[in-house]
Amino acid sequence: MVVAGLQTAREIGDQIVSTDLYATPGAYDRLFNAIRRESPVVWADPEGYSPFWVISRHADIKEVERQPAKFINAPRILLRSDALNAQIRKITGDRPFLLRNLTNMDGKDHIAHRMVTQEWFHPGRVRALEGEIRALARQHIEKMVSLGAECDFARDVAVWYPLRVIMSILGVPPEDEPKMLQLTLQIFGPDDPEIKQQFKGDVVEAVSDFFDYFRAIAEHRRANPGDDLGTVIARAEIDGKPMGDLETLSYFILAATAGHDTTSSTTSGGLLALLQNPDQMALLRAQPDLLPGAIEEIIRHVTPVTHFFRTATVDYELNGQEIKAGDSLMLCYRSANRDEAVFADPYRFDIARQPNSQLAFGYGPHVCLGQHLARLEVRVFFEEFLRRVESVELAGTPRWLATNFVGGLKSLPIRSEWKF
Repeated sequence: MVVAGLQTAREIGDQIVSTDLYATPGAYDRLFNAIRRESPVVWADPEGYSPFWVISRHADIKEVERQPAKFINAPRILLRSDALNAQIRKITGDRPFLLRNLTNMDGKDHIAHRMVTQEWFHPGRVRALEGEIRALARQHIEKMVSLGAECDFARDVAVWYPLRVIMSILGVPPEDEPKMLQLTLQIFGPDDPEIKQQFKGDVVEAVSDFFDYFRAIAEHRRANPGDDLGTVIARAEIDGKPMGDLETLSYFILAATAGHDTTSSTTSGGLLALLQNPDQMALLRAQPDLLPGAIEEIIRHVTPVTHFFRTATVDYELNGQEIKAGDSLMLCYRSANRDEAVFADPYRFDIARQPNSQLAFGYGPHVCLGQHLARLEVRVFFEEFLRRVESVELAGTPRWLATNFVGGLKSLPIRSEWKF
């Protein structure tokens, strides 16, 4: 079968795992537009990776996600080379994961651990944080003002604002934020040439450093509990017993990394989309009440989490393809959010798009626990930014992180004039 001009499962797979696909503007959309059209469930067998089914369409991803007993998270959750898998199994005593958290749990285990923070991430609880988050947004906008007319929005602002939000509720002091950012980049962008050059060490070392750091935070929160997420995690119980050390530290790492990196990518990607679509920027300025819908469109447009995997537990027919028990399925969320069967003119950035059933947070029982916090952070930032900025334009060429998992802009040079 020829798909997107590619002859074999090896060629398809090699394209999909290549980090260049995600760092080159338009490359991902061109490939997946063809995959959705020609073979929306297609077999991929990249060199150095275990093979998998590529699930590219919105309806197929929802069909998989709504059946968690037939399609489980363990033992494979993301694109990872066979060499790294072997290294991890050697370190962990043949476990497939360095961490044990919500992303690789199933069934009752997943439910029990999700309940640890479910109430904390409830919309009502999150809304109570708006005042603090708005103050942080204003602080970071004042930082932009202090930098003068030009700055690199991605590097100077967008990475730090959501980082401070999540670290403040985890109990991490501001002076440790550079370390948190470094370790996050080592985990999410280990193949990016600039990350490799800037930070020595691999994913395994980054996780080990995270363990050491959050072990101390957890011990401190147990001895000195507060009204924060860090205390909730550190003092959590599962089935009436303290949550295990591995699970506790993994929970901290999940919150500390996914809790800011995806929001950072969404914020910088959202600003770029508005700059590239001045009619939408003008519409949003004229009608600020469109902002909640604009945030959904920004989230759809950016989709920072490109994929997660599921493993079939039964033989199953999906969109005409015979999935065998034990097969891996790569759920391609960014592709689903460009699905022509769901979104009219899907490559158009439209802040008034209705309906907007974007899948950037996933779907079903594994839907992102922090989605309400993420929406609040992005909305508040743009409210404050648009209120303060007089004009803003690109001042250079945007650049994307070379990663095939979670990523977005790593550089967004802009020029701004401010209201005083």
